[in-house]
Amino acid sequence: MSLPRSAALLAAVALTTGLAAAPAQAATTDQRQRDFTAAAAEFGVPVNVLLGVSYLESRWDFNAGTPSTSAGYGPMHLTDVREAGVATTHHDEGTEDPRGDDARPALHPKAGPATPPPGLQTVDEAARLVGRTAETLRTDPAENIRGGAALLAKYHAGNTWYDAVAKYSGSTGDAARTFADEVYDTIKTGVARTTDDGQQVSLSPSPGTTVPQHGGNPANVECPRTVTCESVPAPYQELPDDDYGNHDLANRPVSQKIDHIVIHDTEGYWDNVLDLAQDPTYVSWHYTIRSNDGLIAQHVPTKDVAWHAGNWYVNAKSVGIEHEGFAAKGTWYTEAMYRSSAKLVGYLARKYGIPLDRAHIIGHDNVPGTIPSTIKGMHWDPGPYWDWSHYFDLLGAPLGGFGLPGSSLVTIDPDFAKNQPAFTGCDSPGTPCAPRGSEAVVLHSEPSEASPLLKDIGLHTDGTPSTMDVSDVGSRVATGQRYAVAEVRGDWTAIWYLGQKGWFQNPRGARVVKPAIGLVVTPKPGLATIPVYGRAYPEPEAYPANVTVQAITPLPYTLSAGQKYSSAGTVGSEYYSATTFDLADHVVVKGKLKYVQIQFGHRIAFVKADDVRLVPAF
Repeated sequence: MSLPRSAALLAAVALTTGLAAAPAQAATTDQRQRDFTAAAAEFGVPVNVLLGVSYLESRWDFNAGTPSTSAGYGPMHLTDVREAGVATTHHDEGTEDPRGDDARPALHPKAGPATPPPGLQTVDEAARLVGRTAETLRTDPAENIRGGAALLAKYHAGNTWYDAVAKYSGSTGDAARTFADEVYDTIKTGVARTTDDGQQVSLSPSPGTTVPQHGGNPANVECPRTVTCESVPAPYQELPDDDYGNHDLANRPVSQKIDHIVIHDTEGYWDNVLDLAQDPTYVSWHYTIRSNDGLIAQHVPTKDVAWHAGNWYVNAKSVGIEHEGFAAKGTWYTEAMYRSSAKLVGYLARKYGIPLDRAHIIGHDNVPGTIPSTIKGMHWDPGPYWDWSHYFDLLGAPLGGFGLPGSSLVTIDPDFAKNQPAFTGCDSPGTPCAPRGSEAVVLHSEPSEASPLLKDIGLHTDGTPSTMDVSDVGSRVATGQRYAVAEVRGDWTAIWYLGQKGWFQNPRGARVVKPAIGLVVTPKPGLATIPVYGRAYPEPEAYPANVTVQAITPLPYTLSAGQKYSSAGTVGSEYYSATTFDLADHVVVKGKLKYVQIQFGHRIAFVKADDVRLVPAF
């Protein structure tokens, strides 16, 4: 329910009063801080409003002049979709079957090009207002800030500053107000940080600022009150030839425990993606989150199983959340989307008892292939530019730092801004990506930058080493993941990874890992190697006569004696048989077999509990 207009105006008056009482920003020698102060004075915008809007868009970062997931450039997120370009949804790419179930024919949907919304073109008006070119506003941080200030001043004409901030979001209604609420909450609490290009910027707190609350969400969505959600239902519909789409009815968590939340990006723009979610012949996911303002659309009830992750076992035990964006183009994600997503994930984690760690809050790129033939086609979103460390800070569950120095278990946690692997292929195959902060740490086969990357025989079946292509996850680890230390030589550390030692630089004063505590698995005595699986399916004897037995097929890797891998806990074996439209035919098969989820490579994996010892890491 929306705030009445009179209430919104009263709230705006209160906010303006709070701003007037706020202390002036302290003088600073840092250029970006001075740029904000100068632009605010030039266009008559309260400096804390300008800083607050910019923080919710970009966290004051420049991002090397590259676009966000919604075509925004620079600290003020001025949008230019002509320059950013378009793409198709990632579900159309590769060979991954989003449902990921051998018992049903593979789904390979086609969606066509994504059409950008006309609202993603604010840079032209900003350029006109400040008398500069659109290119200048995209590439010059100071001029970008001037352009954003000019737009805010224009939106303020005849309105309150709260209204101007809401309009800056590019949205309307509750979504715009929620964006403005987040901005004003940031103004109230204050924030300071070092940007991705080394600028010290701060927003002093204004504790007297009043932050209104919007009227709540529709009764038919599962969302916290602190975000704006809408219902855009995915159809459960019969199709010709005894087919149906685009998800499966279930009764979770009564029938099956929900263990994971899977973070995706759309590789498409909001309107197109929502059209696809409503296509009965397409695939499905539970939520989509919009980039510019953090609006959430729910498509599938969390009790039901969506077809999103390419692995039926994971689908049956997860919630899938798509984020408007383009990992394939090396773009960055807005703070508004991070915050909205973190609030939703925190709500779902509390509701279903899902641990707030990187073994259970995973990316699509962490979902394993089901059998050897599906590994190569698995997707890799949200990509190496998703800031997992910041995301978990927003979740209130900071990553790492709990172990003792010298621990044999470590949490990957590089400095996101300073960690800039030389990836290729963001724009075209083989071309270098723009230098940008990343959550990914690249592994080498020897303690030397000149040594080849590791081999992933599931991805590169010809036995060649992995590459630096942005989509190649065969020799990289991700922030928050935990691995067992295999060896240390000077500034180099090796971890166990896909049955090999993976080396990375970890010098004093620039550590990329933190010591961790927890359990690791290792093969039981007498076992030279043990198989690794992409799903935790039951033994054949567990299946009733009317359900097809699913093969327990190992992946093409080996876990050898002496190697250790981080444990995420023991899980029971399950298979959700759901291959017809009629819910009465659906059966949850639960076996006696137990598995242990491990961090085996970039992706999670499973080993049989009977094959391993669980031991504390020291």
